[in-house]
Amino acid sequence: MAEGDNKSANLLAQETAQLEEQLQGWGEVILAADQFLRWEKAWFPGALMGVTTLLFTLIYYLDPSVLTGLSCTVMILCLADYLVPTLAPRVFGSNKWTTEQQQRFHEICGNLVKTQRRVLGWGKRLFALKEEKPKMYFLSVISSLLVVAWIGQQVHNLFLTYLIVSFLLLLPGLNQHGIISKYAGMAKREINKLLKQKEKKNE
Repeated sequence: MAEGDNKSANLLAQETAQLEEQLQGWGEVILAADQFLRWEKAWFPGALMGVTTLLFTLIYYLDPSVLTGLSCTVMILCLADYLVPTLAPRVFGSNKWTTEQQQRFHEICGNLVKTQRRVLGWGKRLFALKEEKPKMYFLSVISSLLVVAWIGQQVHNLFLTYLIVSFLLLLPGLNQHGIISKYAGMAKREINKLLKQKEKKNE
């Protein structure tokens, strides 16, 4: 068991080091984005939502076709991939990195690797369910897709995308400041109260 844990830890460290090397040119931008996403200043969440709302308002106003939107998105990503590694060191000054910043960059890369592993793990479990319990897999997938299709029919596509993107952008800050755990704990306590009341009535 210990040998397996050591092998897994070594593999995680290796994958993290590879990702650090690949993202080195984006290091300054990633650290700046991390500060925003974790709400290191009180006005960061407001600025984050303001920029997101402005972007989606612009998309709504321009109303580009799917092909145009896809082309513009890929074009922006290509420009960023070319320009950011070149301009970021001049703007932020990568030679001024502190030990704390380097450690935080290492933690971010480690978290990204762990997230990638979780997603792949969910995919493997889904395929395993398909092989072991095909009926349950079929019912689960069809039911989930029907719910998603119904939600998509009830809510405007762009607004739904805005809500999803906003939630994902706010999620790290909500988690960092303990807001999610706070309300999850409250919900859990309320559910436990309801269950206890139900048990008393049954007695």
